[in-house]
Amino acid sequence: MLRIGIIGIGFMGMIHYCAIKKATGGEVVAICTRNRRKLDGDWTSIQGNFGPRGGIVDLSHLRKYDQIEAVIADAEVDMVDICLPVHLHKAVSIAALKAGKHVLVEKPISVNLDDANEMIRIGNATGRHLMVAHVLPFFSEFAYVKKAVESTDYGQFLGGHFKRITSKSKKMCDSADIERNGGPGIDLHIHDTHFVQLICGMPDAVFSQGQVAAGNLLESVTTQYIYKYKNLSISCSSGAMSQQGRPFSHGFEIYMEKATLLHEFSTLGGKAVTVMPLTLLTDEGEAHEVDLGEGGPIDAFTNEIQYAIDAINGEHEPSVLSAVGARDALSLCYKEAESVQTGQIAAVS
Repeated sequence: MLRIGIIGIGFMGMIHYCAIKKATGGEVVAICTRNRRKLDGDWTSIQGNFGPRGGIVDLSHLRKYDQIEAVIADAEVDMVDICLPVHLHKAVSIAALKAGKHVLVEKPISVNLDDANEMIRIGNATGRHLMVAHVLPFFSEFAYVKKAVESTDYGQFLGGHFKRITSKSKKMCDSADIERNGGPGIDLHIHDTHFVQLICGMPDAVFSQGQVAAGNLLESVTTQYIYKYKNLSISCSSGAMSQQGRPFSHGFEIYMEKATLLHEFSTLGGKAVTVMPLTLLTDEGEAHEVDLGEGGPIDAFTNEIQYAIDAINGEHEPSVLSAVGARDALSLCYKEAESVQTGQIAAVS
């Protein structure tokens, strides 16, 4: 049984705790937070943009720490699950790796490319798994797309368009906060760059237009991903652009020789709305809603963490959660920002 310690009990830490309870081969044995009420099991202050609100949780069976160093030093913890603000990812991940722990760290791996490369180097040097929790490929609609593209059951993959839009902030964001979390151009859009490079490989170049948030970080972006040696037409629109009545929306149109896949989900007026359930358009002119089975908002995170557990147990390589893939996704975000600021196509090395 893989013994897991969660560092950081905010919304994502709570979601990971709930997700791990549904996984097999791993269990939470320790948590770490500086918040005394959360250590005592009062999670009622936790609320995110999906899933359940926090409640009263029985933590009597867990070891509870208010110092990160203490949970990293715990010999009974095999993997740390880091759900901390982005600017803490590097230091805590490296400390855990050097202490002999496997690491699952929330996305993005970092806001700084040099830091991401150092994290990868330390992970390789210690022989421990460094995995980055890019959950999008584990949502059933995106998992279906990945499988369809890889299987070629519907013929050659021709291209697609992705979108991930949040509402504009009511208040002016502090530039220091944007630099710590990357702003929408990284913190939000990196879901898309990660998925694009996962199913298509790294593009040769990008051409982007959008709005700058601060420095070389973007508020919003629309990108054409350019592949010189593949017949692909891939684009994406992402960022904080919508009005408050639709705080979140994401989806895709995927084009293959024998099928088109459509999906869109939004939060409209405070309610979760599946605007377009995953739908398959056939070359015979038919439209079929794809049966994805039963599932709740936690299931994608359970699938993600199950994948990480199985990788540590030697069942497969963690390619979907690869730190290199996470670094490459971060690199694409910066190349898109370069293209926005120069107005030119930016080559991707």
